[in-house]
Amino acid sequence: MLGRVSTGRPTRARSHRRPRRRALYVLLALVAAAVVLGVAVVVVPMLRPAGPRPLFQMPVACGETWQLSTYPGHDDYDVDFFPVEGEAWGRPVLASAAGTVSVAGINGSLGGRTPENPEGPRGRGGGYWVKIDHGGRWETQYLHLLEPPLVRVGQEVAQGEQIGRLGSTGNSGAPHLHYEQRRGWEKVETHFDGAPSGITTDEREQILRRVSNNCPTVP
Repeated sequence: MLGRVSTGRPTRARSHRRPRRRALYVLLALVAAAVVLGVAVVVVPMLRPAGPRPLFQMPVACGETWQLSTYPGHDDYDVDFFPVEGEAWGRPVLASAAGTVSVAGINGSLGGRTPENPEGPRGRGGGYWVKIDHGGRWETQYLHLLEPPLVRVGQEVAQGEQIGRLGSTGNSGAPHLHYEQRRGWEKVETHFDGAPSGITTDEREQILRRVSNNCPTVP
């Protein structure tokens, strides 16, 4: 009578299968937990109620009069800034309120519109742009800057500090500043110096004029 037939494989190979499988399960569980924790870190703060609205100022120099405008298809609450007097290219773009720079780079593609070639090819998106986190889930965005922003991610900026220069990068037809105020994930009507701007819809063209009170604070 034949004894046990060997397959030629080491008999202890089987003993490693279970520990290896367990180790794989543990690794997958740790990865899943890390993913859930990462999502929670990002999402949970966004679910909290927003804090008080900061006293936002216009993102342009103190005492200057600027045209605030929108047009059909521009998206509700978006504001385009154009100077009423003087050259638009290169005008200082200022922080509307104190905060921390969360984005400073390129949105989309730059295109080729410059002061030397104002009719150059358009790019895509916002071109050179900056986002500032003002705390309490409030944020401002500044698009179509002329050149790389003057600030970096993580930098603390003061209200009125220059963050870039006005240009026409990205999907822009002329030098201007595209500006937004956001509360969490929600875009809201812009307020300046405590008063609503009046631009609330893109169903029709709107052109307003406002004087900037983004002035140096007295120590």
